Amino acid sequence: MIKILMICHGNICRSPMAEYVMQHMVRERHLEHKYHIESAATSREEIGNDVHHGTKRKLREVGIACPRRAARQVTRVDYETYDYLIVMDQMNVRNLHRIIGSDPEHKVYKLLEFAGSSRDIADPWYTGNFDETYDDIIEGVTALIDKIESETK
Repeated sequence: MIKILMICHGNICRSPMAEYVMQHMVRERHLEHKYHIESAATSREEIGNDVHHGTKRKLREVGIACPRRAARQVTRVDYETYDYLIVMDQMNVRNLHRIIGSDPEHKVYKLLEFAGSSRDIADPWYTGNFDETYDDIIEGVTALIDKIESETK
């Protein structure tokens, strides 16, 4: 099983959106038996809080389930548990390294790297643009699944 942890600052906007989008996409491709996908935060600010209403609205709009959940912070143990630790922006990379230390197994990636871009995924908490965030997440998750599937055939 391929274990993926989506990570953003608070675990209420981008990372749960990426978690639910990827779960939906692997189900559509009948690959759910191959993947375990969760999400976490680099900060402790939103621990215990549910998904942001803007993320819920966008996912509902596109027909993706968004069950109630509680934000949690990433831990050092997550580095050992997951095959991929996928962050949304460069600040997440820096903050994640403060938590896990180094990345000797090269598990940490920015999501859009898989789509050939070094761009950050904008935080809709600040921009208010959940549509743009969703589009970037679709691009990154699609490329991530395609990469993994091409390597595991």
